[in-house]
Amino acid sequence: MGANHAHGPAIPASRRTVWLTLAVIIPLALGTVIGLIALWPSDKPGAGAAPGLERLTGTITSITLKPCPELPPEEGVAAGAEQPPPDPASCGDAEIRLTSGANAGQRITTDLPSGPGAQRFAEGDDVVLVHTPDSTLDASPYLLSDHDRSTSLWIMGAAFALAVVAFGRWRGVTALVGLGVTFTLLLLFVIPAILAGEPPLAIAIVGSAAIMLAVLYLTHGFTLTTSMAVLGTLSSLTLTGLLSYGAIGLAQLNGITDESSLYLDMSYRIDAQGLLLASILIGSLGVLDDVTVTQAVTVTELAHANPSYGFLQLYRAAARVGRAHIASVINTIILAYSGASLPLLLLISVAKQPLGEVLTNPLIAQEIVRSVVGTLGLIAAVPLTTALTALVSSRRPGLDHHGDASPSSRHRRRANDPQETSAPSPGVLEPAHDRPRPVRHDHGFWDDPRDR
Repeated sequence: MGANHAHGPAIPASRRTVWLTLAVIIPLALGTVIGLIALWPSDKPGAGAAPGLERLTGTITSITLKPCPELPPEEGVAAGAEQPPPDPASCGDAEIRLTSGANAGQRITTDLPSGPGAQRFAEGDDVVLVHTPDSTLDASPYLLSDHDRSTSLWIMGAAFALAVVAFGRWRGVTALVGLGVTFTLLLLFVIPAILAGEPPLAIAIVGSAAIMLAVLYLTHGFTLTTSMAVLGTLSSLTLTGLLSYGAIGLAQLNGITDESSLYLDMSYRIDAQGLLLASILIGSLGVLDDVTVTQAVTVTELAHANPSYGFLQLYRAAARVGRAHIASVINTIILAYSGASLPLLLLISVAKQPLGEVLTNPLIAQEIVRSVVGTLGLIAAVPLTTALTALVSSRRPGLDHHGDASPSSRHRRRANDPQETSAPSPGVLEPAHDRPRPVRHDHGFWDDPRDR
């Protein structure tokens, strides 16, 4: 199906198989492009910066500490517990040299942020400031907001890219290009389109299809193996969407579980339930790609290592690999969700709520639904992708992928034909592919007694 950028062997497909695959992939790609054009966000106002505010960067040149003001007695008590006093290191002024904006190079003075949860700053730190030029207050129009992490993030990003390219070489380069496509579609299409009021579920379907097609083909090449992974991913993603829709309705989840989702629902009239469905689909896509590509490549390698294997033998051998992969991926999903929700889990543990109340909490129930339907989609991806790839990889016994007799068949034919067994002419080497090779029967490395 075109240039093969994969390092492994491609599926030896017949012309009919290629055309059937193209008959599915091409309409899918055209439908994705039409969806992108139809749903591409127009220039509607989105969640930009607040009017009158300007984001600037600077460097702290000096810090002058001052005594912290004492809190009034009525403000020092909250929810029956005393509020901790301010950190002495957070009370004072900071002199900052601006490094961006119209007044770059100018030095300004502003208060250090204080209070619970406030960040701590030191001399020499690169910082982010918020400038309110139309402020009528007596305080400084510059507000110290956060640390400037752009330099450190660029360094980590460069180290990540170098490691990927050093290990993956050309495959690493294409993987980075695919990653860039993913971020581009998320930042320029998915998020702006949802903010513009388009249906979140339709956005997620079109965006996921575009990411899947672009990333898989860019990373793994335009081969039949990749196409089988694409079809397996699409089928599993469709099943995940249907299961998500049914599970959300069954659990009666509306998608509003925190201040962020409530703010989006009230301020931008975004369908929170549709947003939940979209997040499940997009979140499942990354893991589905891993599973489907692994299964497609596994079947292809098995087909080349065991040319005599038929559909059932390829399917059974690859399915064993898939079961082991799914077992580890499920554990990965649970640990990922637990790590992301660790602060919430700690709060629940401190509150000592009964397990039944914890599980029926909307926030926890939402994560349970996300994990369950995502796992079911992953489980379905293994047999679907394995069956599709095994179907196009299996060959007729005794024939190679060019329709010629396989080496083992030619060897048997020479044994029965005296003319075929004649020694080669002096000085002429026998071609490597014509040399007799051991015939693999049902006792190969990938063969399992349970399949016999």
